[in-house]
Amino acid sequence: MTLPLYPTVCTYMRGRICPFAGITPLMLYGMNILFIVVDDLRPVLGCYGDKLVKSPNIDQLASRSIVFSNAYAQQALCAPSRVSFLTGRRPDTTRLYDFYSYWRVHAGNYSTMPQYFKENGYVTLSVGKVFHPGVSSNHSDDYPYSWSIPPFHPSTEKYENHKTCRGKDGKLYANLVCPVDVSEMPKGTLPDIQSTEEAIRLLNVMKTNKQKFFLAVGYHKPHIPLRYPQEFLKLYPLENIPLAPDPWVPEKLPSVAYNPWTDIRQRDDVEALNVSFPYGPLPEEFQRQIRQSYYAAVSYLDVQVGLLLNALDNVGLSNNTMVVFTADHGWSLGEHGEWAKYSNFDVATRVPLMFYVPGMTTSSVSQGMRVFPYLDPFSHIVGSVPQGQSKKVVELVSLFPTLAELAGLQVPPTCPETSFHVALCTEGTSIVRYFNASEEKVQEGKEGCGDTARCFNEEPVALSQYPRPADTPQWNSDKPKLKDIRIMGYSMRTIDYRYTVWVQFNPDNFSADFEHVHAGELYMMETDPNQDYNIYNTTSHGWFFKRILGFLKH
Repeated sequence: MTLPLYPTVCTYMRGRICPFAGITPLMLYGMNILFIVVDDLRPVLGCYGDKLVKSPNIDQLASRSIVFSNAYAQQALCAPSRVSFLTGRRPDTTRLYDFYSYWRVHAGNYSTMPQYFKENGYVTLSVGKVFHPGVSSNHSDDYPYSWSIPPFHPSTEKYENHKTCRGKDGKLYANLVCPVDVSEMPKGTLPDIQSTEEAIRLLNVMKTNKQKFFLAVGYHKPHIPLRYPQEFLKLYPLENIPLAPDPWVPEKLPSVAYNPWTDIRQRDDVEALNVSFPYGPLPEEFQRQIRQSYYAAVSYLDVQVGLLLNALDNVGLSNNTMVVFTADHGWSLGEHGEWAKYSNFDVATRVPLMFYVPGMTTSSVSQGMRVFPYLDPFSHIVGSVPQGQSKKVVELVSLFPTLAELAGLQVPPTCPETSFHVALCTEGTSIVRYFNASEEKVQEGKEGCGDTARCFNEEPVALSQYPRPADTPQWNSDKPKLKDIRIMGYSMRTIDYRYTVWVQFNPDNFSADFEHVHAGELYMMETDPNQDYNIYNTTSHGWFFKRILGFLKH
């Protein structure tokens, strides 16, 4: 298949600058975009109400942003989620449920969000993990279609899974829990530190060249291995780390819904525990150590974000750059007896999502005033609260149209029911309309929802999905290859419930058979916010089934 090449914008952007004075919500065209995406970050952040974590820089960003407290990924796996939100298409349209196909060849030649900005006069730049590297982005992070210059990957990325974790015996291991002395690491650094340095360098280049930019920065941590500078452990004494509130496998959880966390089991420190497959619990002490290291990795990430945002101040671009902060999916920390992602539960699909838009989410700052002063998590005590918060249920697939609208570009049209041959369209919906919605209006909307048909169409819904090779946990249940997928779990999340139906799936023609239901789940948020008590088999769920079919069809 021959793909069209797009000209680099650098040839006609050099020396050109747009005026930004007097920005109002209706005059956002011409703003730069800093798009920060984090690997495996669930919303364990101070701005999301977590009392244990130290995340002052991300919280400071939230204090100048609109924060969405109910944002969900379309699949809790890196490559499918990233390709989904970067193309604005759902996994059933990208036909990517694993890591091993490139959508432009395998599904359709869909335009991406950075490609769209590139075609509209932006210099588009990628640092770190934005697309998932490898086959799913054509071994090039979709360059040159999406990016103006070749994407940057840290030179130390290749050591991520090497034996760099020093054990108590002094030997090196490939552990899950891996606090390190950075000076002992290959090249004396870590990948996310290198990404921050490169992103700051590019900000300076963009400032010097006066070029309008879309800069995407992808951070690895807290993706496993939990490898981070060991000093961050001091923030989280082990005796202060609680277990998950529900560290057991729910009694009525269908076996098809359980993810057996096989990648965790393959790490040296977990393998040494000899935990039984698939349900055998980890020792409580080790559960606390995983949770401790996850939190420490989040604080390490927070430092990187703080340095990057501080650099935005230093180059004088905080007042004309939108900042988006999100993650590709969440990560289970022992809830439901599960670790890692690979499920449809909130802990795996729910992500942080916030938008800083100068002049819209916060007042424009006077020249020289600092918007994002760096905050040291080891000394900063006072927490920040979000500038605005929306409880509306939203999806990552909506990022593309949302950013297009915020930038003053034409919003890509809604995709038709079948869109494999449509290069530019979106299956998400811009959520800019929620930016100024008060919680009172949200409540009024709910209470005035007496008409079932109207509610069916108007209540926000997030759709996620996850494939399985069999009804019971297998060694490839977490990450089945396309050819091995036999069941697809489609999950519908509203403010009130999560409904999941596991149906027969044919990987040869990518078809789901909703007449062949293997299992189901239904959790009511008001009484079961942690999704521990499945009432699917004791509740009439025909309405839910009809509703999810309606959403999947449209």
